[in-house]
Amino acid sequence: MKKSYIVLISVAVLLLIGVGSCIGVRNGIVSADQAVKKSWGNVESAYQRRLDLIPNLVNTVKGYAAHESTTLQNVTDARVGLKKAYDEAEQMLKNGDATSNIQQIQQSQSNLMDKAGIYINAVHEAYPDLKANENFLSLQDELSGTENRINTERVNYNKAVEAYNNKILRFPGSLFGWGYTEKEMFKADANASKAPNVDFGNNSNPTVDF
Repeated sequence: MKKSYIVLISVAVLLLIGVGSCIGVRNGIVSADQAVKKSWGNVESAYQRRLDLIPNLVNTVKGYAAHESTTLQNVTDARVGLKKAYDEAEQMLKNGDATSNIQQIQQSQSNLMDKAGIYINAVHEAYPDLKANENFLSLQDELSGTENRINTERVNYNKAVEAYNNKILRFPGSLFGWGYTEKEMFKADANASKAPNVDFGNNSNPTVDF
């Protein structure tokens, strides 16, 4: 009787160990499968971030470039007015009678000073804020950073797939991996993973296409 009990207890222990091992292997496969899904979700999240972020950045740069263009045009106009007022004053001094045209000369000189003041103030106030180049550089950095982020998530996905495949293909996972099949590594899709094409052919009107 004692021997029978010992045998039964031994068999029960072995069964428990076997069942526990099976459960452990199965749970490991499930965890690996979930890790793959999570990793792919991170890839898609990076794609969505790019889709949301890059067009907005391009529009920001586009708007600031337009502001810069307007500011530079105002400065240019002021400079043209400055030269015109100077030319008028110079012409009167050369061709006119200083006595009869003194009021006109004074008016021209006054216009000259006004235009000079406008020009100097425009240059002083506008140029420190003309940062479109910085915006373009920031956009380039963000494009590069976004692509690096996506690539990192793709690499992590492939690692998760590798770990999963090893679990279901190697022993003992191959015995308990029913319902699970081998997964493929990341493969580039020309439509889903197409990077945005940012065109700065016309700096005042950049475009972004997907």
